[in-house]
Amino acid sequence: MKAYSNDLRRKLIEIYEKEQISQRQLAARFNVSLNFITTLLRRYRNTGGVDPAPRPGRKSLLSPADLKQLEVLVHEQPDNTLAQFCQQLEQRTGVSISRTTMVRCLEKLGYRKHKQRTTQAHKKSNHYREIPERRHHTFPDSLSGI
Repeated sequence: MKAYSNDLRRKLIEIYEKEQISQRQLAARFNVSLNFITTLLRRYRNTGGVDPAPRPGRKSLLSPADLKQLEVLVHEQPDNTLAQFCQQLEQRTGVSISRTTMVRCLEKLGYRKHKQRTTQAHKKSNHYREIPERRHHTFPDSLSGI
């Protein structure tokens, strides 16, 4: 979910200070959660600012330009494996990523892995292997009496 705009945040602070209304009333009036109002007011008291907190987690390894290169790769060779995409992207951009990261990047771009359907025409007519003849094992005499 996207963060609320700073304009709305400032407006909420302004109304809260001017009108002396409760946090619950303010939340109901602007159709936001009470938790958002509480967190916003706490941040405003502590820092004096209304900017949203930075998003947690590591920054993406691929820049928007790198993602564009990946999209070009997918259009050029859509049948590549994940490992091939990783290798070709590294050759083009110099950024090395894992196959797991490649899956996430492809999902971010809106791609999914599609398996080709196998139809009767594509199946081998003789898809069963012949079973080799069984070999008869001989047991030592000491085991024959068991």
